[in-house]
Amino acid sequence: MAEETYIIRTEGLTKLYGEKKAVDNLNLEIRKGEIFGLLGPNGAGKTTTTLMLLGLTEPSAGQAWIDGKDCTRDPIAVKRMVGYLPDNVGFYADMTGRENLRFTGQLNGLSRELTEERIADLLEKVGMTEAADQKTGTYSRGMRQRLGIADVLMKDPSVVIMDEPTLGIDPEGMRELMDLIRTLAVEEGRTILISSHQLYQIQQICDRVGLFVKGELIACGCIDELAAQTSQEGRYVLETSAIPNDGGYGELLKSLSNVERVERKGDYFMVESRWDVRRELGRRAVEAGYTIAHLRQRGDDLDEIYRRYFEKGDEKNEGSSGKNKGFLSRYRKER
Repeated sequence: MAEETYIIRTEGLTKLYGEKKAVDNLNLEIRKGEIFGLLGPNGAGKTTTTLMLLGLTEPSAGQAWIDGKDCTRDPIAVKRMVGYLPDNVGFYADMTGRENLRFTGQLNGLSRELTEERIADLLEKVGMTEAADQKTGTYSRGMRQRLGIADVLMKDPSVVIMDEPTLGIDPEGMRELMDLIRTLAVEEGRTILISSHQLYQIQQICDRVGLFVKGELIACGCIDELAAQTSQEGRYVLETSAIPNDGGYGELLKSLSNVERVERKGDYFMVESRWDVRRELGRRAVEAGYTIAHLRQRGDDLDEIYRRYFEKGDEKNEGSSGKNKGFLSRYRKER
């Protein structure tokens, strides 16, 4: 793909805080009009990367560009084309949603007529027209997030960077927010960069993802590509249940060829193996008098892909596994 189709690029981007590398030699390319998820646990370096892209902190080494503009040397030009939605959107609590947007329009030098026109359009787009004249101090977190997107779009940016946009939002609000983000990219051609640790929600909307651990980008691509790569390396996770779904079925699963681990999770058994054991399971389940009720290979789930890459990183860096597994454990409970 031609270089000009990439609107965000970094080369060797590095940030040091003393001896700690918050971001380590980041090489990243994000295409114009795509939704890209920068995913990883808290403390992975996602926010530091965002701050360097916005020109709010200088890199220790390397460079970053947005639409050809150097993020460090020309931060004003970058800010004109980039909208930023932080993880905790702040508004003047004693002003209404409409008044807050009007203030943002004034700060960006928009004419009064264009400001009012854009406010009306954006309030409708984010579903906040009815609440527009309420004080923002009365808003729920989901309402503030939606108003935040309207606020970001007031200056009509070509790139929107969102930091944990789904955090603390109920399922219905999350669905609406995901639909809105998809609309911004598909129908309006904006490039969306989402920084998040909520893998499952982000998986549903991103065109590509980058997996970020301890300041390093350990993998980058679409979900199918990452799943295929880890499967080829001999990692499979099978989700299954049977009738009867008892301990004997669990023991049968453990006895399958090259199975490394079997774990009971709610109604299902999770089976980790070095190759696809579905055919062998089908044959042996019948022989043992079990009827398979549920069978699904989980190779295309982002949490499983992430776990595999963590394991690869642990093989290279002893001692990091405890922190990584703790993150995955918390994530699975959140789901």
